[in-house]
Amino acid sequence: MISAVIIGIFVGFASGFFGIGGGTVLVPVLLFLGFGFKEAIGISVTQMMLSSVYGSYLNYKKGLLKIKNGLSLAIGGALGASLSGYIVKHTSKEILGFIFLTLVFIAIVRFFITVPEPKDEPPIDNKKLFFIGLFVGMIAISVGVGGAILITPILVGFLHYRLKTTVSLSLFFVVFSSISGFISQSLAGHIDYSKGFTIGLASLIGTYFGIRLYHAMSPKHHKKFLLVWYIFVFCATTYKLYFQGH
Repeated sequence: MISAVIIGIFVGFASGFFGIGGGTVLVPVLLFLGFGFKEAIGISVTQMMLSSVYGSYLNYKKGLLKIKNGLSLAIGGALGASLSGYIVKHTSKEILGFIFLTLVFIAIVRFFITVPEPKDEPPIDNKKLFFIGLFVGMIAISVGVGGAILITPILVGFLHYRLKTTVSLSLFFVVFSSISGFISQSLAGHIDYSKGFTIGLASLIGTYFGIRLYHAMSPKHHKKFLLVWYIFVFCATTYKLYFQGH
């Protein structure tokens, strides 16, 4: 239980600081602690549901979250995530692991070709955001990540939104997709409620401090930290899934 609390605080801090659902922190940590990949996905979805709700509330209080703008992205994410229980149930852990690593790799590559921070943001395109949310929700929640790992590069690199706008939108997206994913994973029998809620509730403490540090940091330095984290996760997860024990 003490270990679960410590893990939760650490994961929550990373979730708030990076604007991610926590899955790209929690899934690798749980794998190294001996959990199975599908069990780690269930715990991760539970944690990200709790931390993203709290993180979005904090962003809303700061005036950084415009619910109207984020709603189409979030609804698409919820619809996509509702399929995650079925996908996990009928997909091998090797394939799920490959998808997880592919998402991390895409995020890394996009950092090297992302356009500079725009001076003027384009208007919100709700139709595009809905379909982006649908696709990302279906794929990301099925491997236990919140979707920000894809949402952020897409909105910054292709739609040219500012990073701070994108982080806020992506965290709001994770609220809807993780709640939908939690219901779907529960119905499929993949959730360890005790560990999931212990880690999730403890993560709220870390989320608060992570968001405070994020708002105090320049976008340039924030991007560098995020890139370093993605590279570490990619290498560590590849080793754990495909090389350890072989």
